[in-house]
Amino acid sequence: MSDARVMVFAPAPQLTVTIEQQHDQPELHVHPGGQGIWQTRMITSLGAEVILCAAVGGEVGRVLKPLLDFKGVTLRTVPRESGSGWYVHDRRDGQRRSLAEIAGAPFTRHELDELYNLALAEGLRAGIAILSGPAHPSVIKPEVYQRLAADLRANGVKVIADLCGDHLKAVLSSGLSVVKVSHEELIADGLSPDDSEKHLTEALIKLHDDGAESALVSRADAGALALINEEIYRVGTPKLTLTDGRGAGDSMTAGVAAVLARGGEMSEAVRTGAAAGALNVTRHGLGTGHQDAVQVLTERVKLTPIKKAR
Repeated sequence: MSDARVMVFAPAPQLTVTIEQQHDQPELHVHPGGQGIWQTRMITSLGAEVILCAAVGGEVGRVLKPLLDFKGVTLRTVPRESGSGWYVHDRRDGQRRSLAEIAGAPFTRHELDELYNLALAEGLRAGIAILSGPAHPSVIKPEVYQRLAADLRANGVKVIADLCGDHLKAVLSSGLSVVKVSHEELIADGLSPDDSEKHLTEALIKLHDDGAESALVSRADAGALALINEEIYRVGTPKLTLTDGRGAGDSMTAGVAAVLARGGEMSEAVRTGAAAGALNVTRHGLGTGHQDAVQVLTERVKLTPIKKAR
C-alpha cells in the first residue's frame, strides 16, 4: 500500500448509466459517479491510496456499493434510509444528453452524524482530505462541510475543497489549504462578473483573503490561474483534442491532492493537477488517465507569474 493517502469525502455518490454507440450496436456502461468518485479515480491512477467516505442506500445503493470498491480504494460507507442518486445519459450521437436523473434525498440527522464521525476519523488518519460536493446542494447542508473542515484543520489535516455556492462560503470560514473552483462557478456565485483574467485574479485574491492558503480557478481550455505563496500564476497546459470536457476540474483537484499527499510542493501539485485535467478531456471516462501520461504532460506545464497577491 502507498504511503500517500487521501481521504475523499464524497457524501452522496451516484449510480451512472451511459448509453454509447459501438459500431452498429448500442452499448451500456454502468459506473459509480459524482465529483468525489471522479477525483478518487484520478488519485488512484496517480499512485496514491484513497479512503473513500460515502453514504449509500436503497435499491440503487445495493448496485452502487460494490462498484465503489475498486483498486486503490479503502471504502468506508454508512447506510442511508433513502435511495442513492443516479442518472441515465445518452451519448450515442457523441453529445451527452440527460434522459433522467435524481440527485438523492437530503440526509437525515442520524445519517449525517454517522457520516461525519466516519469522515473525521479517516481524515485524521490520512492527514489530507478532499471535500467534494453533492450532485445537488439540497442533499447535504453547508454547515456540515464547515464543521468538518474546521475540525480537520484544527488537528493538522490539509484540507482541499472543490465546492461552490454556500458550501464554498461555509468552508472558507473554517480555513483551507487549497480551494479549487471553475470560472463558471465563480461567475454563478457572483464572485466574478465575467471570465476576464483581471476579474478572475481578483476573485482568487478574495478566496485567499477569505481563508484559502492556495487557490485555483480552472478555465476550461483557457488554462487555469493559481494563487501560490502570495503570487498569482497563469498555468499553461499543452493543447489536446477535446473528447469530453466533463471531469477535467475534478482531475485537477485529484492531481493536486496526490502530490501533496506524498509531500510535494504546491507548485508541483498545481502543474500535476493541470496535466491530469488536460489529459482527462482526451478520454470518455471521467477522472481517468495513465500516470505516465500525466507525468509527461506535467513537464510541459508552465507556471507564469503575473501578479503579487499583496
